[in-house]
Amino acid sequence: MAEDSYDEECDYLFKTVLIGDSAVGKSNILSRFSKDEFRLDSKPTIGVEFAYRNVHVGDKIIKAQIWDTAGQERFRAITSSYYRGALGALLIYDITRRTTFDNIKKWLFELREFANPDTVVVLVGNKSDLRQSREVEEEEGKSLAESEGLCFLETSALENVNVEEAFLVMIKRIHEVVTQRIASDNKSNGVATTHVNGNGTVVPVGKEIVNIHEVSATQPVSSSSKCCFQ
Repeated sequence: MAEDSYDEECDYLFKTVLIGDSAVGKSNILSRFSKDEFRLDSKPTIGVEFAYRNVHVGDKIIKAQIWDTAGQERFRAITSSYYRGALGALLIYDITRRTTFDNIKKWLFELREFANPDTVVVLVGNKSDLRQSREVEEEEGKSLAESEGLCFLETSALENVNVEEAFLVMIKRIHEVVTQRIASDNKSNGVATTHVNGNGTVVPVGKEIVNIHEVSATQPVSSSSKCCFQ
């Protein structure tokens, strides 16, 4: 992507994160969504990697900035800082390994400690193609998501099942809370010709870059609009 076309290509920039134990498929979920690729020889993520993808929501173009965090314990101190400013998260477990599901509450606690409390979270049970090796039933995922006020889907990065849907559920909900915040903040303001974001970038009217340290999803969301189960 050309640097000079950055602002022209999107109306919003949302930071999101992928979290969960090592080898649950975070990197392949990101690769499938951002490049429509799947690698059988995918290696563990070291530290943090990220990718971008533009998504249309109504008449707006949203650039999702997606961070893939390492699941290994030795990187936890490094990656925890990347939660700050995240507007959304996919919290991922492997349906064929119960330990990854048992650790979901630990990841959720960490997310809520470092991220904004109203960060949009989608619980994802990955590797649904391995049904014969399932250790976590779909109903268990739904039940946990419902009790924690999360959205929930099962996905298969290998077969490209529900990967797009998981990201779109998250991005659309972020868009809702952010636009509500912007509308509320701008209600009594006059018309401006430019906006200077947290990084000093001058953004023309009609272009709002929602940056890592600038805007968070701070508006409370009701359980009826926050939860979605499939």
